[in-house]
Amino acid sequence: MSQSIEVLNLRTQRDFQYIMRMESQIKGLRSKFRQIESDRKTLVNKNFQDLKGKMESLQPLIPVLEQYKTDAKLISQFKEEIRNLSSVLMGIQEEMGAYDYEELQQRVLNLENRLHSCMNKLTCGKLMKITGPQTVKTSGTRFGAWMTDPLASLKNNKVWYMDSYTNNRIVKEYKSISDFVAGVESMTYNLPFKWAGTNHVVYNGSLYYNKMQSNIIVRYSFETGLVITQRALESAGFHNVYPYTWGGFSDIDLMVDELGLWAVYATNQNAGNIVISRLNPDTLQILDTWNTEYSKRNAGESFMICGTLYITNSHLTGAKVYYAFSTKTSTYEYTDIPFHNQYFHMSMLDYNARDRALYGWNNGHQVLFNVTLFHIIKTEDDS
Repeated sequence: MSQSIEVLNLRTQRDFQYIMRMESQIKGLRSKFRQIESDRKTLVNKNFQDLKGKMESLQPLIPVLEQYKTDAKLISQFKEEIRNLSSVLMGIQEEMGAYDYEELQQRVLNLENRLHSCMNKLTCGKLMKITGPQTVKTSGTRFGAWMTDPLASLKNNKVWYMDSYTNNRIVKEYKSISDFVAGVESMTYNLPFKWAGTNHVVYNGSLYYNKMQSNIIVRYSFETGLVITQRALESAGFHNVYPYTWGGFSDIDLMVDELGLWAVYATNQNAGNIVISRLNPDTLQILDTWNTEYSKRNAGESFMICGTLYITNSHLTGAKVYYAFSTKTSTYEYTDIPFHNQYFHMSMLDYNARDRALYGWNNGHQVLFNVTLFHIIKTEDDS
């Protein structure tokens, strides 16, 4: 019996030692599991941070890839343009093989004459739309004037440039638009009198401008370099008495359209409202006058097309052609014709009948606007 108990005791001790060893091993495993779990979280977090860092480093490449896609599209367009130009050049080459230079030049002149003839069949029209602008050049101060002669021949594309609105008398001449853009002057004129404002005009070889600190209009000949005539515009306000909204001694605005030379100004007699006078271009005498009810000081700029004066309501962004006065019917109407004042400040806006375009000085940028007119086509029976 005692022997059996002793054997049982030995087995119990052995089993107890086994259980103790197992308990120790289990504790060790638990510790290892906890370490593994901790290491796993640390490892996952580290891997996550590494991935996040790589993603952040890749983020700036997204716009590059987008630009690459855009560039690829442009390259495709360029290739298409090159193919088209190649076809055109091949056509020209064939033409040059079939005609000598003089014949080709004559064909071009004939086409120009036909185009000019077609344009002449368009009678005066009503302004419907203004598009653009096209920026021709960026130069000079915020204020100035640039122009071409609407009565010049098709071969004459001279440009005249008058920077600033006061205290200047230097007029620069360029043989063409391309020379103007390149800054290649052909002549410089030193006027006998300084000008006021930016509302000058070249018409049939002469410059018409407002003499500084006066209501005198001066006609200056580019051919002779002399003043042909000068005449006071009676009762017209001057020297910022009745300027446009932007000031700049813009009291007297000289302009030209299909019907001739005009002066737009204001008088005390008309309560500071705009007065329109048609002038004799040779003598500067007033041929006819119309009084409007639109305040000169509330006008941003104005221009004449086919005997109708169009007035903008501001010289700043958001400006539009707001008012039109017809000298043919002596009536007015309110309009809503927007135009894009791209550079925020317009100090000159004049119509050129030959180019069917508006010339603008837009905060130191020389710009062109296209105009859409509602025309009536003249037939041979009408002429």
